[in-house]
Amino acid sequence: MTGRPEPPPARATAADPEPEWAPLRTAFTSLVGVRHPLVQTGMGWVSGPRLVTATAEAGALGILASATMTLPQLRSAVREVRSRTAAPFGVNLRADASDAADRVRLLVDEGVRVASFALAPSAELIGRLKDAGIVVLPSVGAVRHARKVAAWGADAVLVQGNEGGGHTGPVATSVLLPQVVDAVGPEGLPVVGAGGFHDGRGLAAALCHGAAAAAMGTRFLLTRESTVPDAVKARYLAARVEDITVTTRVDGLPHRMLRSEVVAALESGGRAAALLRALRHAAAFRKHTGLSWTSMLREGRALRHGKDLTFGQTLLAANTPMLLRAAMVEGRADAGVLAAGQVAGVIDDLPSVAEVVEGTVARAAALLRELGARAGGPPSGAGASAPARLG
Repeated sequence: MTGRPEPPPARATAADPEPEWAPLRTAFTSLVGVRHPLVQTGMGWVSGPRLVTATAEAGALGILASATMTLPQLRSAVREVRSRTAAPFGVNLRADASDAADRVRLLVDEGVRVASFALAPSAELIGRLKDAGIVVLPSVGAVRHARKVAAWGADAVLVQGNEGGGHTGPVATSVLLPQVVDAVGPEGLPVVGAGGFHDGRGLAAALCHGAAAAAMGTRFLLTRESTVPDAVKARYLAARVEDITVTTRVDGLPHRMLRSEVVAALESGGRAAALLRALRHAAAFRKHTGLSWTSMLREGRALRHGKDLTFGQTLLAANTPMLLRAAMVEGRADAGVLAAGQVAGVIDDLPSVAEVVEGTVARAAALLRELGARAGGPPSGAGASAPARLG
């Protein structure tokens, strides 16, 4: 099995304005204003201006990860993307951040097209963004969460199954995605599937499940435009599927990542060693962000969704950003953690973002046409020279 993206098709010419690989048009592409039903997820320390710009220019939705940025850094990043592309892009926010209202105001002021959330935003935040014409895209990991944000007015939902990288839930994408589509799709809410997707076969599968787009993180992390250091990318490329694990020892929540020296130390070490490591990294994150210890502990508690915590557990949650930074920014794979979807085990190359996007869409369109032909005709709204209209 190979994780290489399909070769991108030839581009359209004046004599052939609507080639076979024309964009798959869905409810999500219409809502957001992008050419392709693909989303590059907001990965902390990874989804910066360079990657987001490349994704937007390729016709997919790129999302800036703001949780590891200060407010001035976020404003600078948004303006940098805006200066490089006129295409739509988004920003991922933490709804429980102490300055969430300020960040929402920034998005409104800067004219950002999409606000995505790792945790469900409040009805008030959703209303404020919608009043400004910003598309609200919360991430969910359960059917009940999808119903809740739909009732609050979300414009679309992103649902991640167990195969996805970073914090993850217990249910596989192939089971969870159609459940969410059935729950909120009848209300006209576009659903974006995430977790386990990295190529055209995955996009076609997501669309067949009823999704209006597919989101990918690890695939975009492993591109030429990604700023992750080469040595760390090499660790990802060398990984097999069995080298990817889920652990609760980093911050107390299920977290999918590559097996590494740090993961081994956390899982074999005692509570005292874990606490000391958490204190050291939390102090570094405090220095980077300028947060007070009180704010650090408050945000650590928020990351654990309000559960009862010991002091050590709170610090574990608060120190996660610095463990990610050690690998994703400093290139110290032996001193950090490497969040990864299971697809890292089948990806073995570093294409450009444009090659990923165009190759993925071309292959998905070809597969959908082939399935339509097997059923006795092309999919509804699609033909040999017309783009599919799905979702």
